[in-house]
Amino acid sequence: MAYSKLRRCGAARKALIRDLVTDLILNGQIETTEAKAKELRKLADRMVTLAKVNTLASRRQAATLVRFEKDEKGQFAIQKLFSEIGPKFADRNGGYTRIIKTGFRRGDAASKAIIAFVD
Repeated sequence: MAYSKLRRCGAARKALIRDLVTDLILNGQIETTEAKAKELRKLADRMVTLAKVNTLASRRQAATLVRFEKDEKGQFAIQKLFSEIGPKFADRNGGYTRIIKTGFRRGDAASKAIIAFVD
């Protein structure tokens, strides 16, 4: 899958995407730039698809991208993905996230957006 460079080298881009995916799973929605949100949508939808399968192989594939972080309840992001988010979208065939444009950032006029899971 081809990804946008997001003005970063490969390692920094991978770290950024991993952080964004993990934060989206833990919080349900995040605010970021529109370009980052569009790249994040691809991987977030892929993680939900893996969570719907819920096999050992899909857990291992998801663990390569999702960071080992906890939410406020003490639940790890990978656990939340497979126990809450995956079953929530069991009947849906794609389009698990939505992007809402919110305007422009004040400092550099970058377009901002909120990316969130669909209810």
